[in-house]
Amino acid sequence: MIDTVALTLNKGMYWIKDPDMFEPSARYILDDTSSMGGRGYTPAKQNPTKRELQSGIYKPRLTLTNRFNHTGKREATLKVELSLPKLLFGNNFDELIDSDFEGVIQKLQIILKEMGVYPYKDSLITAPVSLVHFPKNIPLTDGSTPSLYIKEIQKANITQRLDFNQTDFRNEGQSFKFRANNYEVVFYDKLREFLKAKISEKRTEEKDYAIQFGLFEKVSIKKPFELLRMEVRLNQRQKIKQVFGKIGLNIEPTFQNLFNTEIAKRVLLYHLDLIESSYPKLLYFKPKSNKDFIAQFVIDNPKAKLKDSLLALGFYLALEDIGTREIRELLKRYPASSWYSFIKRMNGFTYTKNRPSPFELIRNAINEFKPISLVDFRHKMLNNDKYNQYD
Repeated sequence: MIDTVALTLNKGMYWIKDPDMFEPSARYILDDTSSMGGRGYTPAKQNPTKRELQSGIYKPRLTLTNRFNHTGKREATLKVELSLPKLLFGNNFDELIDSDFEGVIQKLQIILKEMGVYPYKDSLITAPVSLVHFPKNIPLTDGSTPSLYIKEIQKANITQRLDFNQTDFRNEGQSFKFRANNYEVVFYDKLREFLKAKISEKRTEEKDYAIQFGLFEKVSIKKPFELLRMEVRLNQRQKIKQVFGKIGLNIEPTFQNLFNTEIAKRVLLYHLDLIESSYPKLLYFKPKSNKDFIAQFVIDNPKAKLKDSLLALGFYLALEDIGTREIRELLKRYPASSWYSFIKRMNGFTYTKNRPSPFELIRNAINEFKPISLVDFRHKMLNNDKYNQYD
């Protein structure tokens, strides 16, 4: 479903009862008679305080700007950015379903009024969306950990395929991010992230974690439980439309239209497909030894040359030892075209597949799209070092 969303409310879609609740006061922005000079806009903000979040009070982040519209006239535009699960549940471990939309609208109206902003209900429902994050929490109850999946995912050779210009492998392998200027695809250890945020939110993937710090204080923890999270973040309206075009959706990105499980599923699967298709084929083969690798490679590829067998073995060992990201860094002196030519050559060979795909569990969870609620997993959680090392 959806987590973070940014709604854009234009003049006529809301009114502000108490402009002094903004910093600086929104009076200047709302005064149509004042001169704006050459800046074109003046921002006024209202964000939740840390004390409010720690007290269990969640509020959206508001930004009021005075922009020139297409007619050349000034117009006060309100951006409302928030995590919908945190608004409704007080945390984003639990996931929304389609029928929660009315509850979200009602709660958002109430909270905005407490912030001195009165939106019209129909305007909220049809509000244009300028940013949206589609996530899926994936429970691991078989003894595996998110870091095992993240380690494999970061081996995908995806940078060129999706126009990503950066990858980010952080927190000792607990998070991996494919990044571009206007969107990101992130995989991270949701529980580790939560515990890191208790110390500092500087290097965490989310904002406003304090709202959920007391979430696990009364949880009975008995059996293995881990949570891997995949998230696709579309950070511009133009990018939202572009992705929708690629997955065959011809709809306007409004709040009501995007609050849809099937859309979230299609966006997540589209990106997972591209990442999986860029995962080196030879990693689906798990040899018993280096000797076994060469012997099987020769059998599977009778026309391959001697150097091909040795190149494939060397590439396999390098991927297993240091991963794609580090290999690229070590070989950065060579042109990117040489790297992609080499990858194409390696993928052109046949490899015996005797290793399960690291993407299978993620794909199954997205296809099923069963909403996660921590209440359903309390008897499966593990009281391991994760929960003790930060006490």
